[in-house]
This record gives sequence, structure tokens and C-alpha cells, in this order.
Amino acid sequence: MSFELPKLGYAYDALEPKIDARTMEIHYTKHHQGYVNNLNAAIQGTDLDNKSLTDVVKEGSGNTAVRNNGGGAYNHAMFWEIMTPGGSSEPVGNVKAAIDNYGGYEKFKEDFAKAAQTRFGSGWAWLVKNSDGSVSVGSTANQDNPLMPDAGISGFPLVGLDVWEHAYYLKYQNKRPDYVGAFFDLINWDKVEERYNQ
Repeated sequence: MSFELPKLGYAYDALEPKIDARTMEIHYTKHHQGYVNNLNAAIQGTDLDNKSLTDVVKEGSGNTAVRNNGGGAYNHAMFWEIMTPGGSSEPVGNVKAAIDNYGGYEKFKEDFAKAAQTRFGSGWAWLVKNSDGSVSVGSTANQDNPLMPDAGISGFPLVGLDVWEHAYYLKYQNKRPDYVGAFFDLINWDKVEERYNQ
């Protein structure tokens, strides 16, 4: 089974001015497409060939090509999905309750921003759901994903922010904190709630 680049769901310029159209187009058509293509090549003819992307990420992380490209494919598919033009203000429903128990929305934003800004080099910042329904914040290197063993944070990914320079450099240059701050205005909390409840 070959994976395909998922539909974006909005135009390249839909997240302006927070994320510029040129970055979106390059990020989606070059970077994300590259991860999908390389993942397909890495799993062809293996026992991962007919698995879901989630299972590939969970089970294939011992293979470097699968880890990097499977993580890249999964992380980006989720990243596009959990953003929406104009955002949806603040958490809702069960994920709101979990974030309230964590310490509240402002505490989440503070910890998430710190995880994103202090991730050395390339990687991702995460909000994850733990097995008991609570949430945690952390980060991973490169294209590692919380579903992978030994990724640095474990749990089911609810929100992920790409902090590779290719995600923000055309607009923000070296000002990662400005990019991280803009991301909070784009989060689709209804979609995050769907992820929490699945």
C-alpha cells in the first residue's frame, strides 16, 4: 500500500499573515511530499507495507528511514489538520477540561511555547493525551513522534508544532518565538477535541 499526500483542506494563503503562502506551498508540496515518497520507498516489500500510518510510526521506528519519513508524513498530516484560518480561540470540551486540569490554557501556552523555543535544532513541540486522559507538553527531535518508543515524550499527539526552520524561515527568519506565538492563533480546537475523543 502506498501512502499519498493528504489534501491540505485550505488554500496556501489561507493562514496569512501568520504563515505566508510561499512557505505553505514549499512546506506542503516539497517537504511533506518528500517524506511521503521516501516513506513509500522505505516500507516497500516489508511487513510495514500494508499497515496504517499510525502503525508504521509505532512499529517502524527502529529503521532510520522509516522513523524519519514516517514521522515526517504523520506529523505534517496532523499539523495541517489542526490549523484553520482564523483559529478557534480556546480549547473546547474534553480537551479543555484536560488542559484546565493541567493548569489552564495560559499554563499550557507558556509550557508549549517553552518546549518549542528551547528545542535545539530541528524538531516538534507537542501536546499529548496520556492513557489516563490527562495531557502533557514536551518536544521531540527531528521528525520523531510521541507514538514512537523513546521519542522523549509519549502519548497520543493532539497538537504538534513544526519548529524546523523550513516551517518559518521565509517569514520569521531566526525569530522562532514570533512564529510560535502566531501558531496559537491558528489552532483548530474543534479538530484537537476530535483527536482527544478518538
